Amino acid sequence: MGGRDIESTGFAWWSGNARLINLSGKLLGAHVAHAGLIVFWAGAMTLFEVAHFVPEKPMYEQGLILMPHVATLGWGIGPGGEVTDIFPYFVVGVLHLISSAVLGLGGIYHAVRGPETLEEYSSFFGYDWKDKNQMTNIIGYHLILLGCGALLLVFKAMFFGGVYDTWAPGGGDVRVITNPTLDPAVIFGYLLKAPFGGEGWIIGVNNMEDIIGGHIWIGLICIFGGVWHILTKPFGWARRAFIWSGEAYLSYSLGALSLMGLIAACFVWFNNTAYPSEFYGPTNAEASQAQSFVFLVRDQKLGANIGSAQGPTGLGKYLMRSPTGEIIFGGETMRFWDFRGPWLEPLRGPNGLDLSKLKNDIQPWQVRRAAEYMTHAPNGSINSVGGIITDINGFNYVNPRAWLAAAHFILGFFFLIGHLWHAGRARAAEGGFEKGLDRETEPVLSMPNLD
Repeated sequence: MGGRDIESTGFAWWSGNARLINLSGKLLGAHVAHAGLIVFWAGAMTLFEVAHFVPEKPMYEQGLILMPHVATLGWGIGPGGEVTDIFPYFVVGVLHLISSAVLGLGGIYHAVRGPETLEEYSSFFGYDWKDKNQMTNIIGYHLILLGCGALLLVFKAMFFGGVYDTWAPGGGDVRVITNPTLDPAVIFGYLLKAPFGGEGWIIGVNNMEDIIGGHIWIGLICIFGGVWHILTKPFGWARRAFIWSGEAYLSYSLGALSLMGLIAACFVWFNNTAYPSEFYGPTNAEASQAQSFVFLVRDQKLGANIGSAQGPTGLGKYLMRSPTGEIIFGGETMRFWDFRGPWLEPLRGPNGLDLSKLKNDIQPWQVRRAAEYMTHAPNGSINSVGGIITDINGFNYVNPRAWLAAAHFILGFFFLIGHLWHAGRARAAEGGFEKGLDRETEPVLSMPNLD
């Protein structure tokens, strides 16, 4: 049995799994148990949200962050994002709880009863951190599983009831994606787009066909990449370029997770296709544009000429021109002129917002949705971001986009620090430098006991 104190392991109690670096069996137990905790949280929190869910209020008004993810997959959802059946959400929560019990038992078994090192049990599961071929085998298995996960979304969208599409006519609906985008120029074109404005790099994706097509591509790439890594050994340049140690692999993983967390923060903040506003609430730009739209509708009904009215700056009060000549909403929301949303797009023509459509074609559902979004901006109680009024919602309301984006940004940042920290330590160890700090001169060692 591996020790648990600093004398037998060289690591203090707070160093977590560091004492398991060379005990592959125990490390497996820690990882499986950790997975169990993650899945337990997902299941328990989903059931908590189900228990508190009020069908008469939108999800984003109830502080929900897990039910919206299930809703996006099209379970229990009807036209306009209305919840028609709560049972699928309950099932998802229970399945995660059951899975967490299995993972928890596996974690406890490998931490307490299983072999300390897997090498003594099986050459297939055993490994040495320096065994470059086995390390790339392991990355291969992971890539195959990730690819299968991406394809699960594809199967759900194409063959098992479809997914929720906020762009479906009439205000969004569950839709089977029968014609996903497979054109590599379109899919990989996103990677070449600018990260700014209406381009938005991959975060600019604005239709379900491209999202599902992208998952087909990434799923197959991950699976083929996994097979490649299992069948091949690292080339010479790769063997020389990388540090091959447990801490180095930890740093690579943290770097990848950091990148994914920061991208996810941008995705949930800006994108209303992958994260439909019916569930997650409006984006910041969307709430601002919605307010301008609501006031335009109100004043037009009161007799205002929306095409020619001037605001206090001499620019158009309701409508003005963008830098590229499109007709856009006037006022402070001009900064969000490249916003796109399913409730607004039907009112556009070839040159931006169409004056004739604004006068004759506005539907009640568009006004209702805009009024709802304008009072649920992801701003907390900050006043006038993009001209949005601070209303009573700002006091006791957190838009889930703000919560999810902030959480992923903060976690992504800390994972980046962890990546740099462990990368530095791994490189120092490889270079033969002293591991950690010299404790002989540490002040705490010369301090008297607290009691």
